[in-house]
Amino acid sequence: MEKFVSCRSKDPARRELYIVEGDSAMTSVKLGRDSEFQAIIPVRGKTLNCLKADYDRIFKSEIITDLLKVIGCGVEVTGKHRDQSIFDLSQLKWSKIIICTDADEDGFQIRTLLLTLFYRLLPTLIKEGRIYIAESPLYEINPAKGETEYAYNEFDKAEITKRLESEGMKYTLQRSKGLGENTAEMMSKTTMNPATRRLIRVTPADAAATAHMFDIMLGDDLDGRKKFIAEHGHEYLKDADL
Repeated sequence: MEKFVSCRSKDPARRELYIVEGDSAMTSVKLGRDSEFQAIIPVRGKTLNCLKADYDRIFKSEIITDLLKVIGCGVEVTGKHRDQSIFDLSQLKWSKIIICTDADEDGFQIRTLLLTLFYRLLPTLIKEGRIYIAESPLYEINPAKGETEYAYNEFDKAEITKRLESEGMKYTLQRSKGLGENTAEMMSKTTMNPATRRLIRVTPADAAATAHMFDIMLGDDLDGRKKFIAEHGHEYLKDADL
């Protein structure tokens, strides 16, 4: 766990843990955080698919075991696993566990893998509302005068640009870079500062739907996957890069 970056506070009711993808994102998050109560742990490479793997394989994954040690409350599994503590919510070290990934395909896959990890090993944390997703802005909008504005989705972009145009304000629009390219000021404003960031609390229904979709698309049920694509594939044509 040499790359885990802790925070100064020892109060579990205040502390937050950011799970980020890779070293470059970790550097930006570290620069933009409040080191008093925000800690960081990076996930390196591809996280194991916890829906398909058995417990022996799961607990041989250094990425997973490091993360579980940092979280601190053990795991909710059946059977005996000598290296893993029995789940005890009172030992949880964090008020919020925040998944922070890029708003691209790789980032979505890492987010999904992490959500399935919590769904299988620590479902109580989801039920208790401790797992969050940090929204990353998709666009940076720079008006000729004033501060940069950030659009987290297409609706935000349309709303901001329409307002600027109605004010006769010229602006430039660019797709946001990955988290690793963000400045400390941008990371603080958009992702870290509780007063200005956007967090999505993961619900049990969200996690179950994510696990179900992940199982259909990447699991062993070939017939189920073919049926899903046949019935719903047209719904995703607008998102395809054709």
